[in-house]
Amino acid sequence: MSEQLSFEEQSLRYHKALNEYDTNGKTGTLLTKPCSTQEELAMAYSPGVAYPCLEIEKDLDKAYDYTNKGNLVAVISDCTAVLGLGDIGQLAGKPVMEGKGVLFKSFANVDAIDIELNTKDTEEIIKIVAAMANSFGGVNLEDISAPRCFEIERRLKEICNVPVFHDDQHGTAVITTAGLINVLEMSNKNAADLKVVVIGAGAAGIACANMYKELGVKNITMLDSKGVIHSGRDDLNEYKQLFAFETSDRTLEDAMKDADMVLGLSQPDLITPEMVKSMSEKSPIIFACSNPNPEIKPPLAKEVRPDIIIGTGRSDYANQVNNVLGFPQIFRGALDVRATKITENMKMAASRALAALAKEDVPSRVKKAHNREDMAFGPEYIIPSPFDRRVLVYVASAVAKAAIEDGVARVKDFDLDAYKIKLEKLGKHLDGEL
Repeated sequence: MSEQLSFEEQSLRYHKALNEYDTNGKTGTLLTKPCSTQEELAMAYSPGVAYPCLEIEKDLDKAYDYTNKGNLVAVISDCTAVLGLGDIGQLAGKPVMEGKGVLFKSFANVDAIDIELNTKDTEEIIKIVAAMANSFGGVNLEDISAPRCFEIERRLKEICNVPVFHDDQHGTAVITTAGLINVLEMSNKNAADLKVVVIGAGAAGIACANMYKELGVKNITMLDSKGVIHSGRDDLNEYKQLFAFETSDRTLEDAMKDADMVLGLSQPDLITPEMVKSMSEKSPIIFACSNPNPEIKPPLAKEVRPDIIIGTGRSDYANQVNNVLGFPQIFRGALDVRATKITENMKMAASRALAALAKEDVPSRVKKAHNREDMAFGPEYIIPSPFDRRVLVYVASAVAKAAIEDGVARVKDFDLDAYKIKLEKLGKHLDGEL
C-alpha cells in the first residue's frame, strides 16, 4: 500500500533535502558562468575579476552590466506579520521569505535572496536596509507589522536609489484595483459614485484604500477591530486618521448597507448573508481575502445575491486575489529599465494591465490548470489567472513603460515592442518551451 501523507506531512517533506546532493529549504545558488578550467577560474575570481571592478569604479551603473545587481531582489522582513501566523520570530518566518524567492524566480525569472532581520526597531531596520540596498536591483519588504511598515517603506524610498516595495501593502492593492476597474466597466458605474467598505485597517487595507482613491473613489468606510473608523474616535494613528470622517455608521452591518464594494482583510466568516443582501442593488462586489477561510464563502454569498461578483484569496474559487499576479512582474519591469523607485503611476499601470488581460481569450493550458472550461471575461473571471504567462508580458511592459514616462528609469533607449517580444520569450523559457 502506498504511503498516505497528510498535507502537513507533504509540506514538511517538500522543505527537506530530496537526496544526499540536495540541500534543505527551497532556494540555493545557481551559477550562470562556468568555472571548470584554470582559465575560467582566473576570470571568475583573481586576477580577472579586477577588470569589472575597475570598470564599476569608474561608472557605478556598470554594476548592472558586470554583476547580477540588475536581476537581484532582497526579500527583507522582521517577521512580525507573517501570513496568518503573526509575530513568529526571525527564523520561523524564513520558510515564507524563501517561498517569496521561489515565486520571484518561477513567475518572472528574478533572483531573490531572503534576509530575516533579528530586530523590530524601526530605526535599526531602516539603517540596515539602507546600508545594503544598493547591492540589489530592488528591495521587497515583507511581513512587517503595521503601522511600522508605513514609516519603514516611506523612509527607505526617500533614502535608497533602487525600488523599495512593501508587497503586503501594494500587492493586494494592485490586484483588487484591477478587479474593480473591470467591475466598473461591466456595471457602467463611476468610481466617484461608489460606496466602498474596507474591513481591516492594516498595511494592505490602507494601501488598497489609497489606490482606490487614485482610481477616483471618494466614499470609503474603513473598519478596524473596534468598528467603523470615524471622526469621533480619539484612538486612531496617523494612517487611520486619513480615513476618519463624520458618519453614523458604527458596525460592519451599518457600513455594508448600500455598499457597492466590500474588501475583506480581516477574519473568517465575518460577513453574514444578511449583510450581503443589504448591499447595492446593482452588481455589488466583494473581495473576501482572509486566508485560508474568507470573510464569506462565495456559495453562501450567491445564495442571497446571485448577482454578486466575489473574489477570494483561494485558488478553488473564481477571481483569486493572488499577489503572485503582481510583485514578480512589477519588479521584472522595474529591474529591466533599472528603475530607482516604483511610483504610483507604475502600480496603476500594473492594475490596468491586469484588467486588460482579463478581457483576452484564455489559453487552453490555463483552463486545464484550473479544470475550468468557462473561463471568459465576466462575473466569474475579472482577474487573470496566475498561470497565464501573458501576465508577465502585460504587467512588466506596462510597469517599464510607466517608469520611463515618470523619469525614474536609468535606461533611456527603450523599445517597448522589442521588450514585449523579449518577455514573451522569457515566458516560454519559464514554461520549458525554449
